[in-house]
Amino acid sequence: MERLRLCNDVTSKRNHTLKPRVVLPENYVKEMRPPSRKGDPVVVEFSIYVVDVNSINVEDMDFRVDMFIRQTWIESRLQLPEDIFEEEIAELTHKFSSVTLYRNQTVRYAARMHAIIACQMEFQLYPMDIQSCPIYIESFSYSNQKVRFRWSVAGVTINPELKLLQYHIGEPLRLEETNGYMIDKDGNYSRLVVYFRFERQIGHHLIQTFAPSSLVVMLSWFSFWLDLDAIPGRVTLLVTCMLTLVTMFTGLRADIPPVAYVKALDLWMAGCMMFVFAALGEFVVVKVLDKQYQMNKTKAQESMPRIIPVRLNGEKGSCGTVAAWEGSGVRCRKVDLTSPTSPPATTPATHQVPGATAHLVGVERRQSILQVAWLDADTGQERVLWREIDKLSRVVFPALFLLFVTMYWPVLLLKTKASLIRYECIVYKM
Repeated sequence: MERLRLCNDVTSKRNHTLKPRVVLPENYVKEMRPPSRKGDPVVVEFSIYVVDVNSINVEDMDFRVDMFIRQTWIESRLQLPEDIFEEEIAELTHKFSSVTLYRNQTVRYAARMHAIIACQMEFQLYPMDIQSCPIYIESFSYSNQKVRFRWSVAGVTINPELKLLQYHIGEPLRLEETNGYMIDKDGNYSRLVVYFRFERQIGHHLIQTFAPSSLVVMLSWFSFWLDLDAIPGRVTLLVTCMLTLVTMFTGLRADIPPVAYVKALDLWMAGCMMFVFAALGEFVVVKVLDKQYQMNKTKAQESMPRIIPVRLNGEKGSCGTVAAWEGSGVRCRKVDLTSPTSPPATTPATHQVPGATAHLVGVERRQSILQVAWLDADTGQERVLWREIDKLSRVVFPALFLLFVTMYWPVLLLKTKASLIRYECIVYKM
């Protein structure tokens, strides 16, 4: 109100019929609110024009805003002559504020402010979260029985050229006029609230997070096509994929404050790491099975009967035989000495036992509960378990990852849409 007294000099220059003592009465006290009729509270109208939102700091959970705030009220103590025809009588401009006096006893105070506004942010849907950040304007000295705040027709306006890097300011804004109870003053005070809705844009994280991590997971599937003998290459590929994901997601966690609940990005991180870790575990399993297969194969070869060519003196009714020692027993089979395929008596020879592969599989079954190799009933070829696991993994891992993606994105989009609908319902109900 002190500034109004300074307006008198300016006003007298513009209209010589107006004297300084006419504008403000002698008993005017600037600390007192204007009197109102019938004990009604003085109505102060507010409007805000947002020039710029400098930054949204998720680590400190606040945002910086440059804005113009305008307040208008009726100063009934002003005494203006009736011969003033100009709508705007006087204006006093300071560095970042101005006071304007109108002919209908209306006073408008405007100021440009730079404010740091705290905001309680929620990150369950990060990086597709929607933050609702309020700005409170509340009376401090007068209760709601003496001063009442309300939004003007203009309300809150946002600069149409305002662009944010990772966010979009949702409109319409949510405006409220409430009464807040102050415990220290034991009374209700008029309060204005405007909610800014910041919707995070997913484009940045699609390029920097989701696409690279998906490619790393797909890269780990190449290990299923590498032969088991290429142990250094296969292990290096899987370990490199795992370390890449750990480094990538460690950098992402530094951008947001540590919270006690699980975020949507955490689920994606855990899913990608799980697939790479499963590929690494699959390699360990097939390596163990291959070792068991080689061990069983060696034992089966060692347990095969040794064929020792021996010529026995024939008695009456006997014939030439070859004795095969197997364990402690001796069995004989008839040998045609005239046949060119019969082993010579003087030269040791190894006899190929028919069905040696079947004998190997039989020994393997007896020595191991897990069947690491078997004969295909259709083709008669030997099939090894670890090779079958590698072939199956080439199909199962991509199918499971595709299922994970098709479940992750629809659920995340539905939750984001539900959060947006709840906000819009509150705004339209007002």
